[in-house]
Amino acid sequence: MAVRNPDGYSTIAVDPKVIPYGTKLFVENYGFAIAADCGSAIKGDRIDVYFNTRKEAYTWGIKYVKVYVLD
Repeated sequence: MAVRNPDGYSTIAVDPKVIPYGTKLFVENYGFAIAADCGSAIKGDRIDVYFNTRKEAYTWGIKYVKVYVLD
C-alpha cells in the first residue's frame, strides 16, 4: 500500500534492478522514502513519488531531483 508520510518514510516506486525494494532513500524536496513498488513506466533511473491527492501530484509535476541512498 502506498503511503505519504512527510514526517517519516513515504513509499516510492523504483526499478528494482537499479534500487532494490526496501532501500531507504532521501529524495530532494520530497523527504525520506522507502523503495516499495514499481510501475510500468518506472525503468532505469526513474522514480515515482506518492502523494495523497491528485492536486499534490500535479503541483509536484515531473522534475529531476537528487536521490540519496541511506542504507
